[in-house]
Amino acid sequence: MISSGQIRAARALLGIDQRALAELCGLSVPTIQRMEASEDMIRGNVDSLMKLISALNEAGIELIGPGVASSGGGRGVRLKG
Repeated sequence: MISSGQIRAARALLGIDQRALAELCGLSVPTIQRMEASEDMIRGNVDSLMKLISALNEAGIELIGPGVASSGGGRGVRLKG
């Protein structure tokens, strides 16, 4: 699905803080904080995760899953080209 590191990296690419991300996806700041504090893969409310992923996608972020072509071979994010 999405990892805490991917959320932090996506925010960095977009140049936004946790509050702006929360507003972007319609979640609370504490929810974003909990997601980012999670160990590796985020567990939580499926609806919240889908809102987050959809908002990142709309903002131009592409999530890179395991096994997908990337220079490091692992999870990551990149701006859509």
